[in-house]
Amino acid sequence: MSASSKVQTFSNHARYVPGFHFVTGALTLVIAVWTLYRAATLRTPDSLLGALVGVALVAQFWYLRAFPLAVQNRVIRLEERLRLEALLPSELQSRRDAFTPEQLIALRFASDAELPVLAKKVLDEQITERAAIKALVVNWRPDHMRA
Repeated sequence: MSASSKVQTFSNHARYVPGFHFVTGALTLVIAVWTLYRAATLRTPDSLLGALVGVALVAQFWYLRAFPLAVQNRVIRLEERLRLEALLPSELQSRRDAFTPEQLIALRFASDAELPVLAKKVLDEQITERAAIKALVVNWRPDHMRA
């Protein structure tokens, strides 16, 4: 079964790319710690430069993930606003702009059939935590294209 055909649920929807998250992340952390240790113990220009490189690698690792996620979240927000426009009943249409980005990002997993009821519940009860909203989804709408 390929990754895109695997049934996605609340418990397995997080995406981890082992080569990036675990291998590259661990190597980056090891390099940063080692270079910082060497800079603290040797205090030579080369060891200080190495420490700067280690810190730069950690920053790059962080931003290589953060920037695409920020763009993805903007796209999700737009998609969900369009989806709400098409699916919400008229009495909820005026409240479309009340959703926070966090709420919209979590609501993307709700099926079209349950979105109007869940959206009303999220607004009425002011549920803002992504995990709490996702846990309320009964008919999961998978997102296999996320970054």
